[in-house]
Formats: sequence, structure tokens, C-alpha cells
Amino acid sequence: MKIEGKEYRTIWLDEKNNTVKIIDQTKLPHQFIIKDLKTVKDAINAIKTMEVRGAPLIGGTAAYGIVLAILENKDLDFIKKSSEELVQSRPTAINLQWAVHRMNNKLSMINSSDLFDVALKEAKEICDEDVGFCENIGINGLKIIEEIYNKKKDTVNILTHCNAGWLATINWGTATSPIYHAHKKGIPLHVWVDETRPRNQGANLTSYELNEEEVPNTIITDNTGGLLMQRGEVDMCIVGTDRTLSTGDVCNKIGTYLKALAAYDNNIPFYVALPSTTIDWNIKNYKDIPIEERNSEELSHVEGKDDEGNIKKILIYPNKSKAKNLAFDITPAKYVTGLITEKGICVASEEALKKMFNK
Repeated sequence: MKIEGKEYRTIWLDEKNNTVKIIDQTKLPHQFIIKDLKTVKDAINAIKTMEVRGAPLIGGTAAYGIVLAILENKDLDFIKKSSEELVQSRPTAINLQWAVHRMNNKLSMINSSDLFDVALKEAKEICDEDVGFCENIGINGLKIIEEIYNKKKDTVNILTHCNAGWLATINWGTATSPIYHAHKKGIPLHVWVDETRPRNQGANLTSYELNEEEVPNTIITDNTGGLLMQRGEVDMCIVGTDRTLSTGDVCNKIGTYLKALAAYDNNIPFYVALPSTTIDWNIKNYKDIPIEERNSEELSHVEGKDDEGNIKKILIYPNKSKAKNLAFDITPAKYVTGLITEKGICVASEEALKKMFNK
């Protein structure tokens, strides 16, 4: 996808210098900065601090983190320790654990002299696969948007939450991929973008990338969506997910559950877009999903640009107030109209998912 007319992926290797390049998403939308990751610690820090975020991109970064670990030290104990630290860097997104395990399984029977080449090839394949998966998600989801447009014969209004755009993946995005495919096909669209407190990934990232692709969009506060649905100003909701259970229950950015409830109450379709790498086939009870609790400072402080163009962080809470910052919630399968995957669209149920992925 594009930034200022130039095509980018969210992560890539500079093979000349053996450094991993990322777009530092903590600086968007006010600054576009490409950052170098030179060590596995850099990769871990990038995941922890959300310089990279979004389940598929976290997985891709973890894969390249293993590559960087091998560049530092081919000792198997070091690679194992680095793998454990990568997995622990953020607990909720299943792609992180999946990517690290896939890399280690690939490297388990490889001679030390070949570790780097094999690891680099596997990391590239993980990222290339995600691009293909997300493109197919878009092709499949496009059918839903086309059906709404053919019936409505007017602009299709789509509400999304957080950032499940190309910045959260390697390219295309999950929730945004059907939007981009519909836009490229000439279907008139408008996207309601939840700002998504506390880190404002919707306002800072989703709206930013939609602007770059010239997709009409409007930022709204997180609590506006229900009213817009009541007014008939939302035709469909589409969100991403950090972990979807085989039961069809969806774990996504905090606030997703409330959007699903509002959509359900107003008879508005609520879709979740995801690659199969985001499915957790092991956990059956959503109460067992580890929910990340982040620093309360993300709630109590906001960062932005002042009139002089300086980036500043300011306190907005009373000094004595406490805050609890839970990063994700769970939307039960019964509130999900359908799951849009690289294989097609299915209902949110264990039977449908197992059939789609031959489990």
C-alpha cells in the first residue's frame, strides 16, 4: 500500500546491512520514520512498545527477530532464550507464538552454518504468505460490500474499530482489505473510523492510511457508533482480531464487544476479518485467553502536535486518580455475522471453521 504515493510493506530486510526495517507506528500520523532493528532485543522492544502492532505484523516481526538472533549468536541456547523472550513480549496476539514456533520447528534440524539462510527464507515466506492471505481476505470480503451496494445503489457506510489495516499486517490489512478492493473497483465507500482509545490506533493509523489511499473516512469517538447505527448511517461493521478461537469467539481491541452488541441490536452485519494464522485451535473457553494489561499512562496521557509543530505528551487525568488499562475484550461468536478468511467466509462456529480449514 502507499504512503505519499510510494509503495511500502510494514517490514522488510535490508540485506546489504542485515538490518530489519520497520515503519515506526508510534510516530504516525505526524512523522513518517523508518527504523532499523539490528538485534533481537530491538525486535522485542519494537513489539512491546507498539512500534509494530497488529497480530500478523507482530508475527512477521517475531520471525525476523529470530533471524536477528541468529546474526548475533548461532548458539542454540541463545536462540531458545530469544524465542522465549519474543513470545513473552505481548501475550494476546496468537500470531506471535505461532511465528516463533514455526521458525524454531524449521530450524530444529538445520546445521549451524545454514541457520541464517534457512531462517531468512522462512521469515520471508511467513511475510509473503500473510500478504497473500490478506489479499484473499479482501477478494472474499469484497463480495459482501458488492451485495450491499447492489441493493442500496448508494455509498456503502462501513464502521471499523482500532487498526486492522495494512499497517497491522504486512500489506493490504484484514478489515481494510475488502474496503481497499471495493475502492479500487470503484464502489462508493465511506468509513466511520473509531478513534480507539487509549492509543488512538483508529485516528492515528486507520484514518491515516485510508487518507493515503484516498478512501473517504470520518473519525468518530468510540461511543458514537451505536447512535450512527440507530440512525441508519452504518451498513456494516468490519473489524480485525488478535486471536479467534475455533469456537468462533473473537478477541480484539477493547471496545469491539460493545460495537458487536450495538450492531446486533440494530440488525447490522458484524464481520471479523482474519488470516488463519490468527486462529487458536487449542483454547476452547474464551476466559482462558490471556488479556494484556498495559501501562495506565496510556490512559492518563495523550500525545499530539502543538501549534508550533512540536510533539508533546500531556496529563489529562487528576493526579490522584488510578486507571486500569485492559487492551482487549472478547466478542462471543453469537454476535458475529461471519468470519472473512483467506479461504472464504463462514459463520463463527467450530463446525464451520473446522470444515473450512480441514481440521
